Amino acid sequence: MGFNQTDNPFLVSTLTPLLMGVSYVASLYVWPTKHERDHPDTIKRRFVSAAFMTVISPLFVTTFGAPHLLQQNSLCEILGLRLPGLIPASIFPVLLTVILFLGPTVMLFTDPRVRVYWLPMYWKQSLKDWIWWRNHVVAPFSEEFTFRACMVPILLGYYTKKQTMLISPLFFGVAHFHHMVERIRKGQPILTSFLFSMFQFTYTTIFGTYSAFLFLSTGHFATPFLVHAYCNFMGFPDIAEVLSFEPKKRLFVSLMFILGAILFYFVLTPVTSANIYLNFIYADLP
Repeated sequence: MGFNQTDNPFLVSTLTPLLMGVSYVASLYVWPTKHERDHPDTIKRRFVSAAFMTVISPLFVTTFGAPHLLQQNSLCEILGLRLPGLIPASIFPVLLTVILFLGPTVMLFTDPRVRVYWLPMYWKQSLKDWIWWRNHVVAPFSEEFTFRACMVPILLGYYTKKQTMLISPLFFGVAHFHHMVERIRKGQPILTSFLFSMFQFTYTTIFGTYSAFLFLSTGHFATPFLVHAYCNFMGFPDIAEVLSFEPKKRLFVSLMFILGAILFYFVLTPVTSANIYLNFIYADLP
């Protein structure tokens, strides 16, 4: 496994992240309400739950985190809350993700509706919208803080970095299954809800792997938070819309999807070099 003598046992580094994930989801449902998830009252109460988990999660790290990390670094450094390398960690990984989303980004900026984003009134209304705050600020912040900044240092008590990148997203993906219950309550058939949840589990797990990789590469919490917020803004690529374009535009957009994937492959390694972000916390771990 490649772990040190001071590292945690298998059960500690596995069951603790599981408990964190369960606690995160459970905290969303402690509030008795008859409203659906998009109702302002539901969102406000879940904001309180997210804040609670943000306070509680570091306690898991101080108690069950990888001993070698706790001995050599401060808690803030382990959680990615540090100033050295913050500026590049807040810019380069986001640009890397924009490259990956080159196809959807081109679709966005060739859509006449994009003009609304340049209107001050749009942003004024967004800042008053609880759903906007949930999708672009609170959810990315609380999820990345719990499932990346706090969960990864615990998993590293037993697992290697590569194993951690593959395992931590599973807790993140499973945590999204609670949406299945909400869809069934709205009247969606169980099978349809389950299939949709499996699809959601798949892409959230893939994103979780990418996010964990970025956190370990940069050693900054800001990185997965900003990337998560950007991905929530872009949404899942709408392939059906691409197929509906007229032939020339469909070809052009399709080429942008391919070009984005190629460019992402070539720039991934240099852009995620630990030296750029002064990451001496996770860089040398096995």
